[in-house]
Amino acid sequence: MQRQTRLTRLALSAAIVAALVSAPAFAADSGQSTAGTAQNTQQKANAKTTQDLEQVVVTGAPTYAGVKKIDASFSITTANDTEIKKANPSSSADLLKIVPGIWAESSGGQTGANIELAGFPGGGDAPFVTFALNGSAVYPTPTLSFMANGSLFRIDDTIQRVEVLQGGPSTVYGNGQIGATANFILRQGTAKPSGDIGVTYGSEGLYRVDGFYGGKLSDNWFFSVGGFYRTSDGVRSPQFPADEGGQLTATLSRDFDNGDIMFYARSLNDKNLFITDVPVRVSADGKSVSQFQNFDPLTGTFASNELRSANFQVSPGNPPGSINADLAKGRGSDIHMFGSNLNMYFDNGWTLSNKFHVTAGHMPTNALFNNFSPESFSQYLNGEIANANGNPDIVTAAGGMATGGSGTYVNGGGMVDPNQAVASLGFWVVDKKIRSFSDEFRLSTQLSDNNTLTMGTYLASYSSDDHWYLGNNMLVTAENNARLIDASLNNGVQLSRNGVISGPFYALTENWSGRNVAGYISDQWTLGKWTLDAGWRVEHQKADGTVSNDTSMDLDGNPLTAYNNNTAVENGSFTPISYSHTHGSWTVGANYEITPHMSVYGRVNEGVHFPGFDDLRSGQANVQRIKNFEAGFKFQNRQFYTSLTAFRRIFSGVPYQQFTADGNNVTSIYGASSHGLNFTARYSPTRNLSFDLTGNWQDSVYAHYYSAAVGTSPGFDYNGNVLQRQPRLQFRFTPDYDMPTSWGDLNMFVTYTHVGFRYSDIGNSQPLPSYYTLGAGVVANVGQHLQFRLQGSNLTNQIGLTEGNARVTDSGVSNGLEMVRPIFGREVFLQAKYKL
Repeated sequence: MQRQTRLTRLALSAAIVAALVSAPAFAADSGQSTAGTAQNTQQKANAKTTQDLEQVVVTGAPTYAGVKKIDASFSITTANDTEIKKANPSSSADLLKIVPGIWAESSGGQTGANIELAGFPGGGDAPFVTFALNGSAVYPTPTLSFMANGSLFRIDDTIQRVEVLQGGPSTVYGNGQIGATANFILRQGTAKPSGDIGVTYGSEGLYRVDGFYGGKLSDNWFFSVGGFYRTSDGVRSPQFPADEGGQLTATLSRDFDNGDIMFYARSLNDKNLFITDVPVRVSADGKSVSQFQNFDPLTGTFASNELRSANFQVSPGNPPGSINADLAKGRGSDIHMFGSNLNMYFDNGWTLSNKFHVTAGHMPTNALFNNFSPESFSQYLNGEIANANGNPDIVTAAGGMATGGSGTYVNGGGMVDPNQAVASLGFWVVDKKIRSFSDEFRLSTQLSDNNTLTMGTYLASYSSDDHWYLGNNMLVTAENNARLIDASLNNGVQLSRNGVISGPFYALTENWSGRNVAGYISDQWTLGKWTLDAGWRVEHQKADGTVSNDTSMDLDGNPLTAYNNNTAVENGSFTPISYSHTHGSWTVGANYEITPHMSVYGRVNEGVHFPGFDDLRSGQANVQRIKNFEAGFKFQNRQFYTSLTAFRRIFSGVPYQQFTADGNNVTSIYGASSHGLNFTARYSPTRNLSFDLTGNWQDSVYAHYYSAAVGTSPGFDYNGNVLQRQPRLQFRFTPDYDMPTSWGDLNMFVTYTHVGFRYSDIGNSQPLPSYYTLGAGVVANVGQHLQFRLQGSNLTNQIGLTEGNARVTDSGVSNGLEMVRPIFGREVFLQAKYKL
């Protein structure tokens, strides 16, 4: 309660300061036009096409006025609302597939995507990607366990455009992200009212309504409101709604003669099924996969009505204490955001900007996580017989050893056939309550006509209160929409209770709070055709937490109830953890404009990535460091647009953590080395026809990566191995044709995506074959107000694997089977939209 009060006070103080700072400016009469207002700044940054070097971008720029792409000495990818829709992203994370050098694994559903950056040794979640709303991170740290930034965010018609900055000056500004910052800019109201409403139906049982309206309230005051609601069975239908919920966003803005202020609020309430691995057959060389029995790798899921509601014993007693869980909650979001942006300029050459943001809410996880590959029920029983007979307490309580066993279906269906394929799945239950606020304040001044100095401060305060129950394994049939199995041995040992074969292997209650305070300075010079910039940031992070300790015990004291014999239970003791360190980051860049349509740039920066709460809990308080070197080329004429970025990246101090299927927590500290090329190109032979190509090539390996044995997990030496999950080559190719008609226009496009060979694991023992996907769309604009959109993804139903078995440290293949996570099968939707 004290921490929440302190957080509230800090948030209110920041809001009051922003208001007081802006008050004198509101009354100022600079005598200038409104060319610097929010409306005009928004128009400048939203050029007709984002493939334009004259387009103004604001992300990574030292001042709120932004910088033209031709003058930017960093790599940035932009997309307006039309281009976002053409990309047909299945989630906010999936949209990043349009960015060369970023690989987003969206096969897990709306939330929980792993996002990899070329040459960045992530390996899971999204530690090197920040999602920002109007320039403010939606949560100050990019990733917590069971919560990446992208899970706090949904894309809808309230988004005007997105700007994705990779490295470069982002190490100095904002939260100091050393990887990528995806900055989503909201639509605002304008003097001319605008709005739209759309209805969408999808082949997977999707029903969705989107809406937006914005306009003028009074002189210089503008507003907007919009959002969406949808329900969907999902391509992998669990027999209940896979996605259900919506989002509402509103803005209020005010223009002044010398600036503007904008307030925004967003509320998200969404439930999203998390998709765990499914079984496939694997060829002997590991380079091709095929369907296992009747389990369709494109549409199948273990989730079912039978598995949806579960009760798990978690504390000792007679009977033991238990919790209830609902799979339909998935990895959902109940999140509320509020923020403001203030931009002012003055006669004396000074400009001021302030970005304030608050996020609070719950991020629950009720999700299935796979264990080992399927086996026959008889094989499962043989293993359990061996385990029981090897336990003296069980043998004594049973009065003898087991020689056989049997199983029945929990919800009817009789005895289980010994040849029935079965699997064990963990039903992990996590409740995460988060709160945060951040404030970034900048002052810029023109020291001369060609020199701009920027000084700024960044403050973030955030917390996370968690309750975890990891494990809760269930015995199920290895088939689509699985059934629960109860099993027992013939000496009286009960292996399961309503299908549950074990309690949590890890029980946790933790409370964390963190605060980051940073100051930075940046200077930019324009010397003829040269644009030079340099920036330096110093940041202090302080984090404090209490973490519960657990003990493994038999919950009911009866060895014959094997399902609760080795359950992790919080024992009432806590471990306090504190962290306090200060580190610096810097960047230097140069851009040379060869012609008004061609430029080259170079940049060097060194940044840091502070440890998160999960790193500190695991005893990995290392600060990650990256040295980044990049050189780029940009060119545009009437027919061609090209952007190339070559990079060299060196990492050190990277923590690794993996929860294995046997309950071990494997940790290590390592580094990485990489080089590669990101590319974007467009060829427009005619006004109505274009060909777009984006992608990257890389050569990235681990360095200083080894570990001793942990439990049943052997030691390893991974030096020189290829970075996990990242393809050496990936690209997207899109032909696009606009056809004017007497009733409006017709836009047709096809996207071919190639994802190269990868390894799912650090040991390079789980190969992921290369694959392609084909998507297409047709958009018809009828008159001034009607639009119809028919669009689809993975039209040829390719089996593309994004992940192998993340619960093991070896190949994961057993009896020619492996647990993997494939992309979704074919999905097609139709949308009708009315525009004002």
